[in-house]
Amino acid sequence: MSDVKPKTNAVPNTANSGKKESNSMLLNFMIVLVCIAVGHAIFHFIFSSVNNFNDGAARHQPKNLMGTMYLGGWVVPILMSTFLVMLSFVVERALTIFKSRGKLSNAEFIKKVQFNLSNKNVDAAISECDKQAGSVGNVMKAGLKKYKEMMTSTGFDTDQKVEQIKKEVEETTSLELPMLEKNLVFLSTITSAATLLGLFGTVMGMIRAFAAMANAGAPDANALAAGISEALVNTALGIGTSFIAMLAYNFFTTIIDNITFGIDESGFTLEQSFKAIYK
Repeated sequence: MSDVKPKTNAVPNTANSGKKESNSMLLNFMIVLVCIAVGHAIFHFIFSSVNNFNDGAARHQPKNLMGTMYLGGWVVPILMSTFLVMLSFVVERALTIFKSRGKLSNAEFIKKVQFNLSNKNVDAAISECDKQAGSVGNVMKAGLKKYKEMMTSTGFDTDQKVEQIKKEVEETTSLELPMLEKNLVFLSTITSAATLLGLFGTVMGMIRAFAAMANAGAPDANALAAGISEALVNTALGIGTSFIAMLAYNFFTTIIDNITFGIDESGFTLEQSFKAIYK
């Protein structure tokens, strides 16, 4: 017997997938580093300007919000970097997820595909997938190609053909969904971490304010009020960052859930259509 050589096409696919994942991780790392650098640059070169303080280079009496934020302490540039990271991934996810929604609503798209399938016009149904140009369209297109293949296949019975279509849809779905959910972990982490970091900065600021009063000997209500104001800058920045991250995360996950529902409905449509027409 001659040896049967195993198929080697799975290795390049795995290698390409690993390479893409590595490049993506490197890009994310670079984005975080750039945000950290920009946040610290703004804090040390813009907020620290003598024009933001009534007493100039002494930097004890802030003239505006930037001066107040500068006196908030070393946690402020970290919070600013966190805000920039959050903003970067909000924009990145928005571009990806909005594109994945496609140009047609799920209901309208599936209705057109069902119409073409009922007329046994699979090519027209595939054309509708290209017009949809989203994740639902991509999954449906893969399923339709297998659907077309099963129409002329003689090696399977109807149930087996339906199972082949279902398997193709599931495999394509497993490639589409991770791309939609990618990087959402940054937003979910920032949602909780930013608030805690802001509270940490506030506590540090309060410690400094009360320590300064203790060292001064005599209570100074104005100095205490100024210290508390500077400390609360951290809380405001942390809560604001967390709030925006939470809204973005919930908004994106809602869209992804809608896309997932459309994908499930697409697979069900293909299965039922094939069963009804090719019994």
